[in-house]
Amino acid sequence: MDTKYFDIQVNGYGGVDYNQNDLTLEDLKLSCSKLMNDHVEGILATIITANFDAMVLRIKNLVNYRKQDSLIGKMIKGIHLEGPFINREEGYRGAHPKNHILSPNRGKLEELLDAAEGLCRVVTLAPEMDSHNVLTKFLYSKDVIVSAGHCNPSLKVLRSAIDAGLSMFTHLGNGCPQVLPRHDNIIQKVLSLSGAIKICFIADGVHVPFYALKNYISMAGVENCMITTDAMAASGAGPGRYRFNDIELEVGEDRVVREPGKLNFSGSALDMKSSALNLKKELGFSEEEIHKLTYANPLQLLKF
Repeated sequence: MDTKYFDIQVNGYGGVDYNQNDLTLEDLKLSCSKLMNDHVEGILATIITANFDAMVLRIKNLVNYRKQDSLIGKMIKGIHLEGPFINREEGYRGAHPKNHILSPNRGKLEELLDAAEGLCRVVTLAPEMDSHNVLTKFLYSKDVIVSAGHCNPSLKVLRSAIDAGLSMFTHLGNGCPQVLPRHDNIIQKVLSLSGAIKICFIADGVHVPFYALKNYISMAGVENCMITTDAMAASGAGPGRYRFNDIELEVGEDRVVREPGKLNFSGSALDMKSSALNLKKELGFSEEEIHKLTYANPLQLLKF
């Protein structure tokens, strides 16, 4: 079986941050080249919560550079908007800046989609913030995948969102507090509905311990799961300090990404090749199962 990967959530790679206003074509091309060398066939470049005008600019930069360079166009198959319509609460918002998180607003959403010129393939939002599923229904009508993430909906709200068109969950086990109620928590709720949505996980053993990840995937079923890196600039690079969405992050020798002096995680320094190796060595998955998790399943969801 050929080794190839598709990553549905990439914030940056190879020392290059996609969430910067001054991203250059040369830097983006270098990042895409490194992805290609690491056997990644395609990605959704991810723009996260920031100043709204900056989000629009960053989306336009990706769209324009994709038009100008064939390698960028080949690697970046679309855009994943993670925010700004997510839960503001500590723990759930993760590294997303609280002051730029917005209440659901269709006009603002349309402005982001217009900037993407049809390239937006996934929008991550918090269902509990989307009253009457207004944004979810609108995105579904536009054939954009709606993903829950950085959220804490009730089971009733989550079911309602699925009925309205939500079909994915963004990096389950992350974008939530490190300590949760034993039973009444977002992880248990999502796993109980795994037959109705596709669930993304980060397979680095840090965001979710390997033993827990094995349990989660076994419960949901390989056919309902996908592996993403949630990569930032340090992926495909080395330990050090990196810019990510206007904040400085530190990557240690353990490859864990944190804001200096804080314990919470902020993206990952993982690559898909390491993810696949972890799935094989730590979780005992077969080559066929790994292929589904890291390539076939996301392509099927995206209808590529």
